[in-house]
Amino acid sequence: MSENGQERALDPGMNHQTYVVGAFDEAVRDALDDLHAQDFVRRIWAKDPALWHEDPAHQAVIRNALGWLALSEQQIRHVSRLQAFADEVKNAGFTHILLLGMGGSSLCPEVYRMTFGVIQGYPELHVLDSTVPSQVRSFEERVDLEHTLCIVASKSGSTTEPLVFQKYFFERMRRIRGDRAGENFIAITDPGSLLERLARELRFRDIFPGVPDVGGRYSALSNFGMVPAAAMGVNVEALLRQAERMRRRCDSTVPVADNPGITLGVVLGTLAKAGHDKVTFITSPAVSDLGAWLEQLIAESTGKEGMGLIPVDDEPLGVPHVYGNDRVFVYIRYADGAVPEQDATVDALQSAGHPVVRIDCTSLVNLGQEFFRWEMATATIGSLLGINAFDQPNVQESKEFTKFYLDEFKQNGRLPEESPVITDGDVRIFADDANRQALNGASSLPHAVAAHLSRVRTGDYVAINAYLERTPAVHDAFQRIRIIIRDAKRVSTTLGYGPRFLHSTGQLHKGGPNSGVFLQVTADQKADLDIPDEPYSFGTLAAAQALGDMKSFCTRNRRVIRIHLGCDVEEGLRRIQKAMEEALSPAPP
Repeated sequence: MSENGQERALDPGMNHQTYVVGAFDEAVRDALDDLHAQDFVRRIWAKDPALWHEDPAHQAVIRNALGWLALSEQQIRHVSRLQAFADEVKNAGFTHILLLGMGGSSLCPEVYRMTFGVIQGYPELHVLDSTVPSQVRSFEERVDLEHTLCIVASKSGSTTEPLVFQKYFFERMRRIRGDRAGENFIAITDPGSLLERLARELRFRDIFPGVPDVGGRYSALSNFGMVPAAAMGVNVEALLRQAERMRRRCDSTVPVADNPGITLGVVLGTLAKAGHDKVTFITSPAVSDLGAWLEQLIAESTGKEGMGLIPVDDEPLGVPHVYGNDRVFVYIRYADGAVPEQDATVDALQSAGHPVVRIDCTSLVNLGQEFFRWEMATATIGSLLGINAFDQPNVQESKEFTKFYLDEFKQNGRLPEESPVITDGDVRIFADDANRQALNGASSLPHAVAAHLSRVRTGDYVAINAYLERTPAVHDAFQRIRIIIRDAKRVSTTLGYGPRFLHSTGQLHKGGPNSGVFLQVTADQKADLDIPDEPYSFGTLAAAQALGDMKSFCTRNRRVIRIHLGCDVEEGLRRIQKAMEEALSPAPP
């Protein structure tokens, strides 16, 4: 409904957006009228911080976080530089690109990797954003290091994970290329950062600057997204021009009701305030990874001050009756790769009365349109909720707790000992005092799972946070577990892999509404990896991050337990699935 047929006919290359919200249609219209009366469109382009917050400290942050509004226009001027770099990479004989990053520095490149695949004549892109030793090792084994370009991406230039990735792979590269190891590295970072200085000292092939007034999750159209895209052979000029088309459709002269980004934000924000705060993405296979990028953008931007939208990505589809009344479905449909079963499911959801937003994508390069549309929509949601959509006040908590545990390791040579509340074979369960009491004296895995999930209430969501290597078998197991929980409890389920999710949904988990019931899953490491020039290994770092995350949950009185598996992760997940089935199966009549 945000674009009429005449507009679409005049601009057929635009992705088309519609929505059906039933009883909330009048509330959406009222919200659009209210923003029109506030002169919202003009004020957002004038970068008026009062749209989001009255506090002067917040306004100072906001003034320095709106550079994304002009990114596509600015980047188009630098297309020749990006194209020249792509030619350089191609001609240098690189067969692989290994992006070493986290959060906003890695999620957009991952979208390009998943969407465009391997482009003939260009190197294959891989994205590493896990400190789990087996995950690091598996990426090293996928590439031929001598012919691999490593992109170290960190906006601040001081983020722990990219820096330890750099140390590990630079040492590996030095064994192969000696003093010329730096030729296999580039950096993307804000000017003046620690990473920039390091890149100069180690004689990296190139350094691409970030934009200081663009936050990481709004940086898709900056060098953090465009440099990896160009290197893997994506037509970045076409992508940027599509982004620029959407930017113009959302411009200061476009009325609120005709402005696709602001209209989308109004729809989602209005529904969230009415209790439909679980934004559930259904995506065509060709653009399936867009949901992971959207997950971070929405969760980290809106999940604070006890509020927030809960993005639900990659949850397996179900029939309408398994969903609660707190959902809004967003169907991003790629016309040339549409799946009839998805079409039918979305139609059924809409017929059952669930709010549905549809975005029809006419071309893969139109991803550029979606990056800008959703950035504008998310900024609008933040304004409707009265929160700063550009900070992440709770992300630092887990980092500080992780540092505490690493300091303990440096002093004592080991992480602090914990006592499990339950030991069931190779599986151990950990909880703080409050969560231990909620387990009601459970003495086995099935009883503990049953007690923990009995705390789930209508309107909650269940989040699985796994500090494990993501393999097809592991992911499939978690997807089965999600289905069991969703169908039994009629609640949304999310799945994140640590520490990646700390830079994505972590802000929402701690700063958002206390409606999450959390399952942290960890496991023994079969083989560890040392980090050069650090007293701790990847295994110790990953364990400290899990402990720090758990500590942050507990200090905020979240409903959380940690299930620690032995070395046989797949067997451990089978046991969790069986426990779920026992705990959530209907009682006999």
